[in-house]
Amino acid sequence: MNYPKKVVIGDITVRDGFQHEEKYIPTAAKLWLTEELVLCGFKHIEITNFGNPKGMPQFKDADDLFKQIRKSKRIKDKISDVSFTAVTIRERAIERAIQAKKDGYGPDRILLMVSTSESHHKTNSGITLAEYWKMAEEWVPKARDAGIKVNGTVSTIWGCPIEGPTKMEDAIEFTKRWFDIGANDVEHADHDGSASPDRVYRYYSMLMEKLGNPHKQIVHFHTTRGWGLANVLASLQAGMTNYESTMGGTGGQPANFVSGVPVSGTGAYYYKNSEDVGLVSTEDMVVMMDEMGIETNLDIDRLLVTGKMVERIIGRKLRSEAIHQGRIPKELSGRTW
Repeated sequence: MNYPKKVVIGDITVRDGFQHEEKYIPTAAKLWLTEELVLCGFKHIEITNFGNPKGMPQFKDADDLFKQIRKSKRIKDKISDVSFTAVTIRERAIERAIQAKKDGYGPDRILLMVSTSESHHKTNSGITLAEYWKMAEEWVPKARDAGIKVNGTVSTIWGCPIEGPTKMEDAIEFTKRWFDIGANDVEHADHDGSASPDRVYRYYSMLMEKLGNPHKQIVHFHTTRGWGLANVLASLQAGMTNYESTMGGTGGQPANFVSGVPVSGTGAYYYKNSEDVGLVSTEDMVVMMDEMGIETNLDIDRLLVTGKMVERIIGRKLRSEAIHQGRIPKELSGRTW
């Protein structure tokens, strides 16, 4: 098999990983983890959501977190090379991001999101797809004019937890539309673990044939049923070079119960077991790629130490084999380089 020689990996633990947690993660812990991720070598880190904190109180500290990151002494010599992302699903969130940028502490990049499933999209955004595209056409240029890069995410590519099967061809058309509007890159998301490796390979092969530019196409997998790394392998085989993941395989649907208080989140969980879900584990993916001879430019040993601390921050054992078993000792590795 021909795999890419090097990849880019973005970590999204502080946002996507923590959004599913039913206890509030202190700002100081979010700051510490963000700093550690920078020190591990990550150049792309997603850290918060500028949406209404009444529905997602995990991110009520969005402005404070960004301000503290910008003032951090631990990463002051590295921060200029790092892109920090905030999720901004609707207009008010984009406005907040633009104002924060003008005030000197805001995000380098924001994320907008559509689903190929109308019902899933409306659950996430509160408006129809037609209304959302119209909104994006207005606000993406405004964000770009403010000096903020824009990610356009496409979800429910391989299936929808509400409607069921979806057409992968729709996701290709949505990707084209994001780039036409002005998005800098596009995230291709399996948000509930619906993707299987054969369809992953077909989709990304089709994407590369029609659009190319793998550096602008971001691979995002959940591993609800344990297929996450198999899907990563299928993506590598299709030539994909840009990935994102979370420490310990954390993440999932926004929590509807935080620190003893019921909140709206995005409604009822669509998982059978809400604790046994999440993204592909950053630690496991990085260790696997390293063993395959794929360069990630990350400090893997520091990453594994950080992973153990994330377990302590969250307060339970997480879904990473590598942080418990470690790397393969060099003398036992099958590598010849």
